[in-house]
Amino acid sequence: MKSDRDLLISLLQNKPNDPSLKERISELEDAQPADLSRDVSLLKGVWDLRWSSSSQPWLRQVPWLENLQALDPDHNRGYNLLRFRGPFGAIGAITVEASLNVVDSQRVEVKFLRGGWLGPRFPGRGQLKLLREVQQSFPAWLDITVLDRQIRICRGNAGTTFVLLRLEDMDLN
Repeated sequence: MKSDRDLLISLLQNKPNDPSLKERISELEDAQPADLSRDVSLLKGVWDLRWSSSSQPWLRQVPWLENLQALDPDHNRGYNLLRFRGPFGAIGAITVEASLNVVDSQRVEVKFLRGGWLGPRFPGRGQLKLLREVQQSFPAWLDITVLDRQIRICRGNAGTTFVLLRLEDMDLN
């Protein structure tokens, strides 16, 4: 029999718009609270946004869009990457780079540094990039409420809940 956590992960992978997700997410937050003082190394990796409480289209799960987050707490860096799934993903992606600072057992401060477009890579020429500095006028943070090797649940400073699954087949590069 599957645990509640395993069932949640299965739904996120196969039915990311299931109406029971919100309640299941809250239950897992109560049952398995994160502790970054012990588990900060689990943040490292590439994460796929599978569910969000936001109504913003780029923060919703849709089959044609990939919303990734690459976190490197060892170097206090994080990257959001929004791109098309499949072959059109090679055209480019919208990206935002941020500095990360773990504040306590659940909170991570986020300072957005630069954002823009990352284009395709060309042999001998590298990758096309159009990036500019971000003028962040407000403090941003994420409370990591659940964290293990497969799933991360966090709540942002604007009240949005995010649920991400680790992508084992992608590295931080």
